[in-house]
Amino acid sequence: MSKSSVSTRLIIAASVNDADLLYATGFFVPDPFIFMDIRGSKFAVLSDLEIDRGRRSMKGIEVLSLTDLQQKAASSAARPRLGDIAAHVLKSRKIRKVSVPGNFPLFEARLLEEHGITVEPVEGSIYPERDYKSPAEIRHIRAALKMTEAGIQAGREALRKAVIGKGNVLMLDGARLTSEKLRAIIDGTILELGGIAEDTIVACGNQGCDPHERGHGPLRAHQPIIVDVFPRMTATGYHGDITRTFVKGTPKPRVAAMYEAVYEAQMAAIDAITDGVDSFAPHKAVCDVFEKRGFETSTHPKTGVHQGFFHGTGHGLGLEVHEMPRMGRTSQGPLEAGHVVTVEPGLYYPGFGGVRLEDVVVVTGGKARNLVEFEKELVVR
Repeated sequence: MSKSSVSTRLIIAASVNDADLLYATGFFVPDPFIFMDIRGSKFAVLSDLEIDRGRRSMKGIEVLSLTDLQQKAASSAARPRLGDIAAHVLKSRKIRKVSVPGNFPLFEARLLEEHGITVEPVEGSIYPERDYKSPAEIRHIRAALKMTEAGIQAGREALRKAVIGKGNVLMLDGARLTSEKLRAIIDGTILELGGIAEDTIVACGNQGCDPHERGHGPLRAHQPIIVDVFPRMTATGYHGDITRTFVKGTPKPRVAAMYEAVYEAQMAAIDAITDGVDSFAPHKAVCDVFEKRGFETSTHPKTGVHQGFFHGTGHGLGLEVHEMPRMGRTSQGPLEAGHVVTVEPGLYYPGFGGVRLEDVVVVTGGKARNLVEFEKELVVR
C-alpha cells in the first residue's frame, strides 16, 4: 500500500531490535509491546515491569497498562495475547484498519483479523521520514562514528606493534595475531566507549574477496586486511559504519593500484552526491573510475566467484546499519538533503585479496559533508 495513505500505524515488537518502534518512542524495551500511532496521537501498552519507566521516558505518548487491558479484553479472549489487546484498544476507538510494518508478527496479525481488524503491511519502513535525518540524529550518527574510529584506531595500533614472523605471520606480544584477536581488540575498545560491535570484519588476503566474510585465522604481512566496523551506540541506538584496508609490510604493486583506484572512486562518488541527484549517479561514478583504470568486473574462470566491483556503492545509515536510500546499479529515485549514506567502493581479486574504503556522508544543498575524520593509509609501519 502507499505510505502516504497510512493513518493508523500499529507495531508489536521489542524496541531494542525494531528500528521503527525505537524511532517512534525513543524507548528501549527488550520484550515485545504494543504501540499505536493514530493520526499523530500515540499510545504504548506496557507491562507493570516497564510502565513507570515508560511514563517517565516517553514524551507525547499516552502509556496504557497491559495488566488493566488484559482484564478488559478477557471477555473476548480467555487468555488475551498482544493481538487481542491491540484489537480491544482499536475497536474502542472505532478503528477497523491498521497499517503494520512488513516484519509484523503473523500470529498477532491473525488475531487482529479474527477480531475484524484489517491488517495492511507497508513495504519498507512504516515511518518513511526516517530516511531524512534531523540535526539531532546526525549528531547521534557522528558520535557513533567517533566510537567506530576509536575502534579502528585500536586495531591499526595493534598492527603497528605487530612484527613479521615466520611465514609472514604477524606476531603481537609473542603470539600470532589473528583475525579473531584483532576483532576482539576493536570490539573491546568500542564496548568501553558505550557501543556494541557485532560481526566486525577483519579479513586478510583472499578472505577479503568475499565482502561479508568476517575473517578467521592468522593475519599475514604484505597482504591487504579489510577492517569493516559497524557498531551500535547503546545510548541512542544509532550506528556507525567505517571500512579501512591496511597492509602491514609491503603491498604488491597490483594491491597498491587497487587501493589508489578505490580511493579515487570513493572521491568521485562523494563529489557526485548532491541534493536531487539520481541515486544511481554515485555508483556510475565509481564504475567509470574502475573502467578507466582497467579494473574489470567478471566471474573468475576457475572458481566461478565474482571479481572486481560487484556490490552497491552505499546505503542509508541510522537506527539500522542498512537503511534507505541505496546507491547501486538498480537504484531509483533521488538523493535528497538530510539523507545520510555510506560510500564504500571496493575491488576484489583472488590471488591479491580485497580493498574497500567506506565513509559516511550527509547530503546537503551543496557538496556532501563527510562525517568521518579517520585518515586513509594503506601501509601500516
